[in-house]
Amino acid sequence: MPRGDGRLTHDLDPQRPGPQDACGVFGVWAPGEDVAKLTYFGLYALQHRGQEAAGIAVSDGSSVVVYKDIGLVAQVFDEPTLASLRGHVAIGHARYSTTGGSTWENAQPTIRATDAGTTIALAHNGNLVNTAELTDQVTDAGPDPITSTSDTALVTAMLADRPDLSVEAAALEVLPRLRGAFSFVFMDESTLYAARDPHGVRPLVLGRLERGWVVASETAALDIVGASVVREVEPGELLAIDEDGLRSARFAAPEPKGCVFEYVYIARPDATIAGRNVHAARVQIGRQLAKEHPVEADLVIPVPESGIPGAIGYAEASGITYGAGLIKNSYVGRTFIQPSQTLRQLGIRLKLNPLRDNVRGKRLVVVDDSIVRGNTQRAIVRMLREAGALEVHIRISSPPVSWPCFYGIDFPTRAELLATGLDTDGIRRSIGADTLGYVSLDGLIAATEQPKTRLCRACFDGEYPIDLPAGNLIGKHLLEGVGRRVTDRPSDAATPGEATDRRTAGVASLVASPGGADALHRP
Repeated sequence: MPRGDGRLTHDLDPQRPGPQDACGVFGVWAPGEDVAKLTYFGLYALQHRGQEAAGIAVSDGSSVVVYKDIGLVAQVFDEPTLASLRGHVAIGHARYSTTGGSTWENAQPTIRATDAGTTIALAHNGNLVNTAELTDQVTDAGPDPITSTSDTALVTAMLADRPDLSVEAAALEVLPRLRGAFSFVFMDESTLYAARDPHGVRPLVLGRLERGWVVASETAALDIVGASVVREVEPGELLAIDEDGLRSARFAAPEPKGCVFEYVYIARPDATIAGRNVHAARVQIGRQLAKEHPVEADLVIPVPESGIPGAIGYAEASGITYGAGLIKNSYVGRTFIQPSQTLRQLGIRLKLNPLRDNVRGKRLVVVDDSIVRGNTQRAIVRMLREAGALEVHIRISSPPVSWPCFYGIDFPTRAELLATGLDTDGIRRSIGADTLGYVSLDGLIAATEQPKTRLCRACFDGEYPIDLPAGNLIGKHLLEGVGRRVTDRPSDAATPGEATDRRTAGVASLVASPGGADALHRP
């Protein structure tokens, strides 16, 4: 039975979703530790990166078990389930789908056995752009049909299709064939592996336990399990961790292009990426906003939670008082019961409500992280005016989002992005604000303290660092026969369109059906 996953249903309108987060991955090799519980708490710290499904794979040295289900980490796992997952190596995944629909079959980790008797489980943060090409490289083995429609399942199958090689050797052969963004954690019966694409688009960090090692999407997941940060997994690097220690190998030369949107919205504020604390970066963006877009006002308020650091920075730099003006309902959850038209008209009020006494009669600066379609900001401006605000000045901690992401963030198509067809003043009129100011791209980049050349900025400037497959299909539902041609780029005039079906193979997963867990053994 479907269960709520703890988030609002795309602001009550599933037909008009905003940007969705990337996924979270976690891996641990720690003999003598309760690796399932360590993974559970690691995923709990990464829940913000994906709320559709969660799963954990564990090995005791002789067999690999995967348990996964639709829902939040705390909904999928309970004490008895975690107690049944025993071993010394584990990987976990918190999913938001970027390739393949939100189904149980597409939940991760994916799993596959080789003809040599080795079992491989894999979890993925990111998105591949040559998925159509990879389908032709996967054997559609009779007894093991692929039931998943995710790019992750294809990679797992490619690794398993090389039974004459060790998993490590197979990875060094397969990884160079992948194009796109990937931060992988994967495992066999005895070894934990981690790999990051040559551009390092998605974060991945290595940590040390007293009796083992941890790999995770963000440093906050290391903190929660008591691991010390060692370093980031390098772009183009493969790590292997087993009883012989830690080994590192290069499968590609590094060409760093970390996602700048991690600093804007995706990563937790207590995370550190490329040596830069995310909260500090967001506060600096707010300071830069005040410098670039000053205004006379009485109160700076954030759109909680992601607008808080930027609002702090704006208030600091402008000298305008910082305060609360919007209260977030932390317990509004995504529901599988569709809202009535009346509730849909209330819209954002189920999620945010104004503090009337604080905003009445005030000139407000409202700081938010980004504008995608403008629905949220439009509703916020309206409710603040209804609450008595004299003026509403919107300030945004990122440049206009003008291009879709193909590397792991599920943005709308370009035709649906508000900034595609409107200039700043047109957007201001659309959302009803008195003034509107976006931080400049140069200002955002400066706040990250990373060189522009080491950042992916494609959603803002349309410069995609990893070539997209012109003429082929790309998109979330590619392997389900629904895709769009890669014409949604600066160099192309057409807009994304529907394309013909493309058959895909599947990966057999002898894994836990909802409510149960099974070990995968070769027959």
